[in-house]
Amino acid sequence: MKLIEVIADSGHLDTLSGLAEQHNLLAHWHNLTDDGTRTSFRMLVDDETRQPVLDTLQSLLASNSNDRIVVMPVEAVLPRPQQNEKKSSAQGSSKSTREELYNQIEKGARLDFNFLILTFLSTIVVAIGLLEDNVAVIIGAMVIAPLLGPNIALAFATALGDTKLMFAALKTNLAGVAIALLLSMFIGWLWPPGDLGPEILSRTDVSISGIVLALAAGAAAVLSLTSGTASTLVGVMVAVALLPPTATLGMVLAMGHYEQAAGAALLLAVNVVSVNLSASMVFLLKGIRPRTWLEKTKARQSSAWLVVFWTISLLLLFYAVYIRNGLDI
Repeated sequence: MKLIEVIADSGHLDTLSGLAEQHNLLAHWHNLTDDGTRTSFRMLVDDETRQPVLDTLQSLLASNSNDRIVVMPVEAVLPRPQQNEKKSSAQGSSKSTREELYNQIEKGARLDFNFLILTFLSTIVVAIGLLEDNVAVIIGAMVIAPLLGPNIALAFATALGDTKLMFAALKTNLAGVAIALLLSMFIGWLWPPGDLGPEILSRTDVSISGIVLALAAGAAAVLSLTSGTASTLVGVMVAVALLPPTATLGMVLAMGHYEQAAGAALLLAVNVVSVNLSASMVFLLKGIRPRTWLEKTKARQSSAWLVVFWTISLLLLFYAVYIRNGLDI
């Protein structure tokens, strides 16, 4: 449940009141400025109604750049409103609106100092954990790794057909992987040569369970965002799928173990494709779409092409896994 405040010309007051009554909102009220030219119209809106209300408001106020729509969180409403069984049983819908998701997800696609330094630090931590076979240290690296944001942003941009966000997410993704790869190569070059430990060796081979893990991580990340639950744990899941294989690839390359490096590269490619494929599919199943018809048409085309691309890529990688390991499919 959220509180939506509309700051607009008072001439919209009757239309806003009619909108509130049409959607049978829990409550609505307004205030006028002293000269009567502007109004602050507030609406208490549940999760299921919020997206259509916001879409209608954006269409109504699109012509005036001085009008504003503000969405505010609500901790509790007393007395508690009665649950609408028909609305609560609706499937495939998101509890967060498109605009709320964009505001949250776009931050994770920014290539800023915080992202760079967190990637740098998490790579150092995971590299040391891998070299010393210390599982606790590896898990600690997963907590600080910021790899969830750009991957989910890429899938979200695909669902909306937002090319600007798509390229920003792709750039941040590539920068994160490049930093982790180059830094881990440097660490591998500095580290005294020796036998590879079990933690490193476990990430130079691809198994079906690894593919399932990456698919589950991408799906769980989107579900956590669209349902409004905490995403810390699924962020760790995504980091597990992406950061250790990248660090392993860099270190074994620097150490001259090229066969193991090929396995780590294959694992990384499988995980990247799996996370993005499952995340894109969940966004589509949740009904995340642009607002206007033209934007929806463009988004439908871009989503279809990218889902096909991820699917074909995963099938090719799965075949490569089969050839490499001789799996009995």
